[in-house]
Amino acid sequence: MASEDVKTSESAVSTIVNLAEEAKLAREGVKAPGPALLSICKSLVAGGVAGGVSRTAVAPLERLKILLQVQNPHSIKYNGTIQGLKYIWRTEGLRGMFKGNGTNCARIVPNSAVKFFSYEEASKGILWFYRQQTGNDDAQLTPLLRLGAGACAGIIAMSATYPMDMVRGRLTVQTDKSPRQYRGIAHALSTVLKEEGPRALYKGWLPSVIGVIPYVGLNFSVYESLKDWLLKTNPFGLVEDNELGVTTRLACGAAAGTVGQTVAYPLDVIRRRMQMVGWKDAASVVTGDGRSKASHEYSGMVDAFRKTVRHEGFGALYKGLVPNSVKVVPSIAIAFVTYEMVKDVLGVEMRISD
Repeated sequence: MASEDVKTSESAVSTIVNLAEEAKLAREGVKAPGPALLSICKSLVAGGVAGGVSRTAVAPLERLKILLQVQNPHSIKYNGTIQGLKYIWRTEGLRGMFKGNGTNCARIVPNSAVKFFSYEEASKGILWFYRQQTGNDDAQLTPLLRLGAGACAGIIAMSATYPMDMVRGRLTVQTDKSPRQYRGIAHALSTVLKEEGPRALYKGWLPSVIGVIPYVGLNFSVYESLKDWLLKTNPFGLVEDNELGVTTRLACGAAAGTVGQTVAYPLDVIRRRMQMVGWKDAASVVTGDGRSKASHEYSGMVDAFRKTVRHEGFGALYKGLVPNSVKVVPSIAIAFVTYEMVKDVLGVEMRISD
């Protein structure tokens, strides 16, 4: 009996200790996020800061690009990058150079977070499926598979933040002389919802999604594939200690950005023009076919392509390409440096995803 009582007591003590340990682990789990969650949060901060700084640095070129995309073809005020920047400075001053940048930066953090996370998860899923199909556990992602992962990430990120991109376009286009003024992001969103309905926040979504497939897909694919090729072949002695230098990585990013944006640019032009449809004051920026001051009315993406090419020529699909190209290299350079600085401060190893 005594031995049974001792065993019972030992069992009870053991149960209590186990429950105490479980309670302690539960409390620790609530107090401190796990490594995966912490890593995602730090990635978000680093990517958001880098994106915001890089976008702000090239904001004048970004605004000029959009203005060129939707400029009245029968009342052209500027044709080139320098001429356009001078015109904006002369008519609107310093504030005009950065108009719409607040909205742009406001969407960078969620966009970067979603795109980074989606690309990583899509890459893992695609690689697992590829290894299952080939039966090779050592198989790595090919450029085509990276293209698919990047396309998935781009579609998800674009769809999640598209309303912000839509109102950014309108805030960027409006001038001090526009009859109606959007006072900011919230006012623009509420006005569009009230006057044009919820669907208006996704005007131009289809060409945006179609355009983001080659843009983001090629961005990831070209960057990662080019970097892998350089690490394997080491041309001109660019690899040091199995790592690429900052300059080499910048060149890889610039090449990826140039290829992606050139392929997808016409769809970006159509997206911007479709975003202006339904905005009654857009006539001060964009005209119709030259016979009236009414803005274009597009029944869809194909109709927008057809009318743009018919009335303005094929070259209209590449309006604003030069300032957009000019901003690619400095934007990537600034984003890279900022990202590295934030990464060092946070003390975590992360990869650039934008």
